Formats: sequence, C-alpha cells, structure tokens
Amino acid sequence: MPEKLAKSAAPVLLMQAVVKSYGSVEVLRGVDLTVTQGSIHGLVGLNGSGKTTTLDCLLGLSAINAGSIEILGFPPARLHETEGAIVAVFDTPSLHSQLTVQQTLQHAATLCPSPSRSVDELMTLLSLSRYSDYKLSKLSLGNRRRVSIAHALVGNPSLVLLDEPFNGLDAGGVDEVLALIQRLNRDHGMSFLLSSHQLPYLQSICTHLSILHGGRILASDPLDALLAGSQSILTVTTPNLTAAREILGSRTDLQIRADSSATHLRLTLEGATPAEINRLLVTSGIEVQALVTEQASIESLFRKLTGASADQPAVERAA
Repeated sequence: MPEKLAKSAAPVLLMQAVVKSYGSVEVLRGVDLTVTQGSIHGLVGLNGSGKTTTLDCLLGLSAINAGSIEILGFPPARLHETEGAIVAVFDTPSLHSQLTVQQTLQHAATLCPSPSRSVDELMTLLSLSRYSDYKLSKLSLGNRRRVSIAHALVGNPSLVLLDEPFNGLDAGGVDEVLALIQRLNRDHGMSFLLSSHQLPYLQSICTHLSILHGGRILASDPLDALLAGSQSILTVTTPNLTAAREILGSRTDLQIRADSSATHLRLTLEGATPAEINRLLVTSGIEVQALVTEQASIESLFRKLTGASADQPAVERAA
C-alpha cells in the first residue's frame, strides 16, 4: 500500500454538497469530496452511481444545481486559467487515430500555453520512443492510453483525473499504467483522482478512497484508515451445517452473514479468530472441511457499505 500522507496535506480539489440533476432524476445528492495534494485518490462505485457525472461537473462539462467546487482554488468555469495544471484522461482515448505518436504530442505542445516538457521528454517519460512513428490506429489500447496521458502531461499538471484507466487492458497493460501513476506521483508530485470500478487495482495504488453509491459518498478517508475499520470474513465449509450454526450462533465475537449458503457458513469476525472457530467446532464433534479467511479489502468494504459488488451491472441511470 502506498505511503501514508501527512495529515496537513492541502486540498487540490474540493466538492461541497454538490447536487446535480438531469430533469427529475437527481444523480448527485449532496456529494462531498476532498482530494489532497500528493495523493492518489480512488473514486469507486457501480456503473450508474454518478462517477462520470462527478468528473463532468469537476471539469465544467456539466453545470451543478447546488453546492460548490474548487480545483486548485478555481471554480470549474475558470479552469482554463490554470493553464494545464489540471487535466483529464477519459476511458476512450479521443485522439486522432491517423496521426503518429510524435505528431500527436507535437500538436499538443503547440496548443499548450506553457509547455513544460519537450516531445522527446514526454516520449521518454511514457516509454513511447520506440513508437514515435506509429500511427495511433496501430497501437494497442494500453499504448494509446499512454499516449493520452503523455498528451495530458505537456503542461506539467498538478492534478490528473483518470476515468476508468484500466478498462480493456491486459495484465501487462494494467501493470504499466499502475507503475506510471506511481512514478508520476512519487517523482513529480502529481496528484491523481482515479474513477474506477476495478477495486483490486485501486487497492494496490491508492492512498485515499471515496465510495460513491446512489449519488452519495458513503465513505471517504485515507485507505489504511478505511481498511483498519473493516473486519475479516471467514468461510467455514462443513457437512454439519445446522449443528455448526447452532454452536456459533450464540457467540458475541462473530456474526453469521446473510450470504451463507447450504454448503458453507460465512462469518464476520468481531474478535474471534479462525483458530478459535476451528477448535470450537472440532471439539464439538463438527467436521471442518475448509476454512478460508478474506482479509479486509476494498471489495469487502464496498460490499459492506453498499450490499453489492463493484462489477455488478448498472441498476440506475448511466451517469
């Protein structure tokens, strides 16, 4: 897990009580979100929870109905005054497919008011030099995403917004994007807001996490603090399920979960240990075929707060 940031880190992004509606449908319902300087902040939620709408509002692409937004001290309508200090890279790269990598970055440098890196520096930074003369249409999705990030880094931004940066990537592409984000954060001090539903990747890289569900932020804190408050889950497989449930049901240091099945019990441990559970069942004459412990994770925290898995199909209006 990334290093913990100092508590005094200043906010680079601040949303307060933000409300956004489309007609009679309220998509954001009083969203509060703070991204601190130097952080890698994950924003997670089901498809349709409001993640994309949140990014649209942050970038001024969609006007809010109530609340306030400040990014680097500017409201969304004045982000052009930051001169590239905030940039966004969306899920589907929108660069011209018939330009080469070098042409794409030269074009970006020409349009940038204050380019801080040369095209050669950008290609070196993003490991794109070998693809300099390739048209974007000939690149893999992972490499096109790297070109999009290079395009965004022409002006040396302080804050980078990434929308579903891991979508469509194979394992190698994911590793490359993760390493790139960590390197830019560590070596160049860039802050990141990553909007994604792919929780294991976020857990490996994020310093902070916000969970968005039904248009509201259910939790938002440093990742280690959130996970410290989560409990481990133990799955017990036994042919004597009824007897095991009776024995364990009276204990106050665990809870039998509703997602238990006809073949196994799932327990939320609130002080009990797997060894204690195993010993109690065995000494009571209950055969234990398997014990599997799930350590605290973003996935388990997400399930606890929302009752759903982050890759569950959308049940709300796509946002």
